[in-house]
Order: sequence, then structure tokens, then C-alpha cells
Amino acid sequence: MKEKKILVVVTNTSVMDDLNKTPTGVWLEEFAVPFLEFKNASSDEFKLSVTVASPKGGAAPVDEASLECKNPTEWDYTKKYLDNTAKLSDVDYENYDAIFIPGGHGPMFDLAKDEFLGEVVSYFYNTHKIVAAVCHGPAGLINAKTKTGEPIVKGMQLTCFTNKEEKIVKKDTLMPFLLESKLRHLGAFFNEAYPWQENVIVDENLITGQNPASAKLLAQTVLKKLKIN
Repeated sequence: MKEKKILVVVTNTSVMDDLNKTPTGVWLEEFAVPFLEFKNASSDEFKLSVTVASPKGGAAPVDEASLECKNPTEWDYTKKYLDNTAKLSDVDYENYDAIFIPGGHGPMFDLAKDEFLGEVVSYFYNTHKIVAAVCHGPAGLINAKTKTGEPIVKGMQLTCFTNKEEKIVKKDTLMPFLLESKLRHLGAFFNEAYPWQENVIVDENLITGQNPASAKLLAQTVLKKLKIN
């Protein structure tokens, strides 16, 4: 049986840069829902393995606001995979078939400016492997370049947590920049659904989701691209 591998890259940021040090991190739903979809995937031809990594390795904090009593208990099972993540620079990423970046506001403060992550995402994009990100996860795409040095998002159809959604949750003034605006500035063709609606955009091997509600469909789309589900 052949093996296919997904590399999940998460934030190490636990607080924002504002004066109040507002807590942040990984938004649990955006990690747990795809992780469980990947773990439960099956195929007669392939087995699927998942590695969780972060820029620094070690603990990837979960945003406290995403820990709600109404969350399915199976999400709690996935949190242990965030307690001791692999250090991204130690991962042999060229052996993976897809990269997935969950959101939460944390990525805006570390993944957005991580040059090594930019190199990793560039490799996946330029070798026509799957690049997937949801909500604020597309912040990890900002430093990725094509073989000609252009932003990989230039001319691509995509989505992310919108400026409108950012204002609704009153985090727009806490962000170092607005992600939708940044992606548009880099030349992306931005696709926006109504706030909180499921919205997944596929352009070649780039798969992006707008918000937490888009996490499951995004994961299912990744699995279809891998021909596993």
C-alpha cells in the first residue's frame, strides 16, 4: 500500500502584539476538523499520515476563545498533537504530498513573516503539490514565490477570513494588517462569501477556505485532490 503524507503547519504565537497582550493561537475547529478528516481517511490504494509542525516546534497554543463547551468531544483528542509539534526546519518536507495551514489569529504574527515557511510553501506550489489554508492560514502564503519570483497568490483565485469578518469580531485594529487586503495587494483574485458562510475556493492545486465553517469542506477537497476519499 502506498503512503501519502500531509504536513500541517500551525502557529506558535500565544498573544497578540497589542498592549493588552490579547490571547490568540490556533483556532481549534480549523485544526481539529481537518485533522480528523485526514486521520479518518481511507483508501484501498493509499494510507495517509499526518505530521504537525510549527516554526519553533513544541507547543502550539490553542486560542482560548475556540474552546467552547458545545465543541464535539472528539476535538479534544486532537489537542495533544498541538502539545509537541515538530520543528518545521527539521521536517523533510519534500517527502510530503500536501501542506495545510490552519488559522486562528496567531498566524498573522508569526507565519505571515516566516521566510522559511515561505520557502516550504513555494516548494509545494512550484512542484504542483497541494497547498491548502483556511481562515488566517493564508497568512502563511504571503512569502511564497513562484519560480520567477512573483507571489504565488498573484493571479490566483482564493479566499481567507475577510475584512468584514475581522471587523465583526472586532480584531481588525489588533492585526498587523488585514489579510484580505494584503492578498489583494499581492495580486490575488479574492472570493468573498457572506460572513460565516462556508466558502472554499480551488484554483489548480491551491485550496483556500474563508472561515471556521469552511474547514471540513476544505479538508474533504484536499482528500479528493489526493484521490483518497
